[in-house]
Amino acid sequence: MKHIFNKGTNPAKPTLLLLHGTGGNELDLLPLTARIDDEASVLSVRGNVLENGMPRFFRRLAEGIFDEADLIFRTHELNQFLDEAAEEYHFDRNNIIAIGYSNGANIAASLLFHYENALKGAILHHPMVPRRGIQLPDLSGKSVFIAAGTNDPICSPLESSELQSLLEKANSEVELHWVDRGHQLTSEEVEAAAKWYHKNLK
Repeated sequence: MKHIFNKGTNPAKPTLLLLHGTGGNELDLLPLTARIDDEASVLSVRGNVLENGMPRFFRRLAEGIFDEADLIFRTHELNQFLDEAAEEYHFDRNNIIAIGYSNGANIAASLLFHYENALKGAILHHPMVPRRGIQLPDLSGKSVFIAAGTNDPICSPLESSELQSLLEKANSEVELHWVDRGHQLTSEEVEAAAKWYHKNLK
């Protein structure tokens, strides 16, 4: 997978896995890392799927309707890539924190839904529920921050609350942070994510 790896100054810190939204790339979320943890290593990945020329992490059939078979395949592909990247760049595979926005947040949530040890935790900006009707792995010890917009036209507040509930039922610790906005990524929610990170994961 096309990606950027920036080695951090403190190897004890988590590796921050950056996952962009639809139409973005591996450069989009790099500015967030200085606000979250400027000592951490950063692995920023570009999605392998194109939708009308726009990179994504998995296909969808329509707005809000995921291609479930492709989601499962791409989640497995990303998990395998993390295994390979940890070996290549010599970072702790068990200490990865995903930071995802929109489509990137959805694939990060899908990693949690499918693989018990894919991530140590996640910051999910405007995610949806990746799959329904499946048994989640035991996510004990995992911490998740969800930023959601009260007026988000793509991801409804009910969806955000449902995702929180599903993750908590799988034993993860979840903080749901509301912003009075739509689907855009705001500086307010990034600051809230940074505070959560330093309280829970640094």
